[in-house]
Amino acid sequence: MKLLSISSGKVMPLFGNHHPDYKSVPSAIRKISVSNLENTEKIQIGKLGIQGDEQADLSVHGGVEKAIYVYPAEHYAFWNELLTRETKKPTALLHGDLGENFTIEGLLETEVFVGDKLEIGELQFAVTKLREPCFKFNAALGYRGAAKAMVQSGYSGWYLRVLNTGMISAGEKIRLIPGPRDTSIAQQNQNLLAKRNQRDLWD
Repeated sequence: MKLLSISSGKVMPLFGNHHPDYKSVPSAIRKISVSNLENTEKIQIGKLGIQGDEQADLSVHGGVEKAIYVYPAEHYAFWNELLTRETKKPTALLHGDLGENFTIEGLLETEVFVGDKLEIGELQFAVTKLREPCFKFNAALGYRGAAKAMVQSGYSGWYLRVLNTGMISAGEKIRLIPGPRDTSIAQQNQNLLAKRNQRDLWD
């Protein structure tokens, strides 16, 4: 298990300045890799996440309980294939393009439970919950069905709370320390899928 990339983003108009009707919709979902296997720069991690990273709506993103958003690199092939097919444009997403702060390999939603701890380098994090996608995810990927596809696939990723602050870089190994193991991220996603299907709550 390894940390492949650390990504950070700034709040900006979600639909860009070329779309005047939506210039007032802010988002920091578009992240850029600031530490990766080609450039293993050390990045400061605080209680609210990556230094310099921003969130537009703190009611649903960021804060202590959602300080870091983690996404498995294994799912990128799914998104590249889906978006290439649905948008009719060749797609090759870069790490951070799904809005994540940490892109990792070797650990999936079925293997991660709420309350588990992840040790990355000298830092420790606690798993808090899955990511629930919204219309901003659709906009960022340029596909109206992206949020629905994330929930239906179970490829949600998850949020971390920062237990101790410090510096880490891409390339660090990840160690999983099991918690109570009552509810996996995959099980949370199944619950969300059932709720959205029952109430037809799709963005």
